[in-house]
Amino acid sequence: MGTAERKESLRYLYDKVVDPLGFKFTPDAALAEELLEQEVKLEQDLGAPYCPCQMRSRVRGEDMRIVCPCIPFHRAHFDKMKRCWCGLFVHKDVTDPDSLPQFPPDEE
Repeated sequence: MGTAERKESLRYLYDKVVDPLGFKFTPDAALAEELLEQEVKLEQDLGAPYCPCQMRSRVRGEDMRIVCPCIPFHRAHFDKMKRCWCGLFVHKDVTDPDSLPQFPPDEE
């Protein structure tokens, strides 16, 4: 499967997961495409579509917490930010993702 096809399949899969959680894809279409492309590359290189902005620890149990969509693992934090780490997903009511704060979990 090529990159374009895999991006579309991830988009379909992710939508089914994040929609019931109250999230949607960012309205920034260029950002969404860039992040999905990075995830496809990470999946090809490392075996899973890891969050492109998070470092992997090389400990499988820990790294599974950053496989996209990682919202269920970081739900309280993402709900406060109204977005996920990389910005691929935002709360359904968000129209301007650039205005959203991003802060580390220990600053909640």
